[in-house]
Amino acid sequence: MSHKHEHLLHSIFQDPISGNIHWRDIESLLNHLGAEIEPIQGARIRVVLNGVEGVLHHPHHSNVLQRQDVKNLRQYLASARVTPSLYEIGKKD
Repeated sequence: MSHKHEHLLHSIFQDPISGNIHWRDIESLLNHLGAEIEPIQGARIRVVLNGVEGVLHHPHHSNVLQRQDVKNLRQYLASARVTPSLYEIGKKD
């Protein structure tokens, strides 16, 4: 994982929730992780990562995710077993 993606992953899981995460960076991270991404309807996309399916929302009026969207993304990534702590464990192997 590149340093940029690693930093983004930490930003997603930091508290307080960041209000400065750009959608294009999320798409890049998901693609890097091997996620299958499919547009559904409007601003919704279906994402399948590590066998876990979820629905994410692309920001409507800007390219920056709102805090609630970051929270939803965080929950989805955790359910797909993609967290900073699991990444650190994988780096040591």
